[in-house]
Order: sequence, then C-alpha cells, then structure tokens
Amino acid sequence: MLAALKNVSLHRQVFALAIPMVLSNITVPLLGLVDASVIGHLDQSWYLGGVAVGGTMINMTFWLLGFLRMATTGLCAQAYGASDKDAQAGVFVQGIAMAWLLALVLIVFHQPVASLVFHLSSASEEVKFYAEQYFTIRIWGAPAALANFVIMGWLLGTQNARSPMWLLIATNLVNIILDVLFVLGFGWKVQGAAAASVLADYSGLLLGLWFVYRHWLAQMLPSLRDKIISVRHGMGRLLKLNRDIFLRSLCLQLTFVFMTFQGATLGDNVVAANAVLMSFLMLVSYAMDGFAYAMEALVGKAIGARDRDALGRFLIGTTFWSLIISLLLTLAFTVFGREIIGVISDLPAVQQEAMKYLPWLAAVPLVSMWCFLLDGIFIGATRGKEMRNSMFVAVCCFFAIWWWLSDFGNHALWGAMLGFMAMRGIGLAVIFAYQWQNNIFLEPASANS
Repeated sequence: MLAALKNVSLHRQVFALAIPMVLSNITVPLLGLVDASVIGHLDQSWYLGGVAVGGTMINMTFWLLGFLRMATTGLCAQAYGASDKDAQAGVFVQGIAMAWLLALVLIVFHQPVASLVFHLSSASEEVKFYAEQYFTIRIWGAPAALANFVIMGWLLGTQNARSPMWLLIATNLVNIILDVLFVLGFGWKVQGAAAASVLADYSGLLLGLWFVYRHWLAQMLPSLRDKIISVRHGMGRLLKLNRDIFLRSLCLQLTFVFMTFQGATLGDNVVAANAVLMSFLMLVSYAMDGFAYAMEALVGKAIGARDRDALGRFLIGTTFWSLIISLLLTLAFTVFGREIIGVISDLPAVQQEAMKYLPWLAAVPLVSMWCFLLDGIFIGATRGKEMRNSMFVAVCCFFAIWWWLSDFGNHALWGAMLGFMAMRGIGLAVIFAYQWQNNIFLEPASANS
C-alpha cells in the first residue's frame, strides 16, 4: 500500500481524471443560480415557480437515464484497457443508437405524461401552466442531452476527462448567455429559458461529436459505417447493464423523493431547512463524483487489460484522495456549518431549524464516500446486477430506519438517509471483498449479468 501511495505517476493519473470532472460539476449549480436570478427578476413569482417545477421534472427524467453515461464509461474503459478498437467503436455507436431511441420515446409520449403529472400537482394554475410550457419545450432537447451522456461516458472511458470537462463548461456557458439574451433581452420569459437550454444541449452535442471525431482519427478506430451496420452485435450486454443501472437509479431517486414529501408533512420550516441541508449533500456529491468518475475509468481500463496489480494501485490511490477530501468536507461542515447555512438562507427560523440537523450532515462525507467510490468500481467493472441488488437492500434499510425512528420527526429522515448511505457502501464492499478474494472481480461481467 505504501509503495502505491509513493507512486507519483498514480496520483497524476487519478487527478488527471478527477479534477476536470470536479471543475465541470461546479458549473451545474452556477447554471441553476443564473436561471433563478434571470427568471426571478420577472414581474410575477409564478414564472420562477413554473421553471422550478418544469425543470425538476425534466431533470429527473434525464437523470434517470444517466445510465447511458455510466454503462458507456465502463464498457469503453474495458475495451480501451484491452486495446480493442473495434469494441470501443461499437460501444459508442450502440450508446448513441440507444440514446436516440429513448429520446424518440420521450418526445412521442411527453404530452400525456406531462398532462397527468401536472394534473396531480397541487401547484397553482399559473405555475402548472408555465411548468408544462417549459417542459414541453425542453423535451425537444432530449436527443442532444441523452447523446451527450454517451459522448461524455465514451470520452471518459478512453481516459480523457478534459474533453468532457470542456463539453460541460461550454454547454452551461452557452445556456447562461442565451438565458440572459432570450429572457431579459428578447422578453421571451419561460419560453426563452427553455429554448436556451435546448440550444445549449445541441451546441454541446456538436462540440462533443467533434471531440469524438478527433479521438476516432487519432486512435484509427474502425469505419463508423461498418459499426453502424453491425450495431446489433453485442447489444444484449449493453441493454442488461443499462436495465440494472436504471433500476438502481430509480431506487435512489425514491429515497430523495420520499424525504422531500415526508419532510413537507413536518411543517414549512422543516421543508426549508431540509432544502438548505440538501445543498450540503450536493456539495459532497460534486466533490466525490469526480473521484468516482476517475475510479470508473481506471478500474475499467485495468479490468480490460486483466491487470490485477494495476487495479489494486488504482483502488488505493483513488481511495486515499477521496478520504482526504471527505475529511476536509467533514471539518468544513463542523467548523463553518452555521456560516454556510447563513449564506444559503437569511431566515432566522430556517437557520435555527437547519442547525438542529447539522450533525447528521457533518457525518455524511465520511460515511458516503464509500458508496460513491464503490459505485465507480462496479460501474468500471460493468457489474450492474450487484449495484442493483445492493441498492435495493439499502432502500429497504432506509425505510426500516425511518419507521424505527419515526417518533423523532425530521431526525428520523436524516438518520435514515445516513443509514442508507452507509448500507450502500457496506453492501458493495462485502460483494467486492468476496469477488476479489475469489478472483472473480477481474473476470468479464457479461456472463453474470
């Protein structure tokens, strides 16, 4: 272990993949802040409410389809590690085909789905009107948004994190500029905000395809035409992996939705305090996701090359830096938690309520880092079935802990969330330890999926 930690080249490999992804993640909350600021300066509050509700619906839809990026990263990284250029090309073409097929389904069925969801919503008629307007426009960006997932995953799988970083940064900057132009300059209001996001997605798609084209030529990958003709070859493995990661993501989303709705039954101050504290969770996610992405690419590469020693070194190096980041976040939450809450909300009642649950959040970085890292390990190994099963167990534990502590109100929700994070890590760690000891982990996962 000490020899691995003294390996400067190892640390460079980890940071070359992790840091660009952390930096690109920072643009995500920045975009949300600009969106809120631009729409928030209009003359009625229902414009902002409509964008918030419609944006939540479209973001949740796209987030559930994030398996397109994860599966592509794992499969491409393994092909890259095995120096299999034909497989690298095949993963890209199959991923894009699946992304556009799913986008077509979303566009065809978006109207009845949107009508049903907004009919069930308790929001005002004005908010529902503008939310549906926003959603109906944004859905036309699905072909680009979903293809961008595949492009990012494919580039990351080829050990290239800088191109995905510039892809995200450029897309969000275009979105911000068009937001200001369309909403404040042209006065298009909610329609302008939605159109800005759609055009930004397509501009990102063009840039992403250019990045792929450059890599394709540099690596002299097989003819794109040949891969399109044989797109069905090996598609079964991709479908199974995507299915398992989708079910895993659905379980994950269930816990956050339950936490939001259950918190709403405890009063307005509790809902607001939970929203503030969820910002802490997002901060942890942005920091840890970068190292999880690095883990996906490095683990996939090592498994593709069937290099157990390299895999061990990558695990040690990535875990070391994740632990350092987690300790720093825990220290920051403990020492500066009150100040961070004050920056997010200036309402005394909300600040006081949030401080009650801050200790739970201070423990989150050290508890959750393991599930982020292990997710990256299993995505890189393309072992979606194990991720799906362990997530199901963790969700059951979440509801069991909440029920057991239900007399403690909002503490029960945060205790259940912390237990959920811990069980995600423990479940995958047990599976990983077993497979590592029995020399199973380095074997192809397709037969077990």
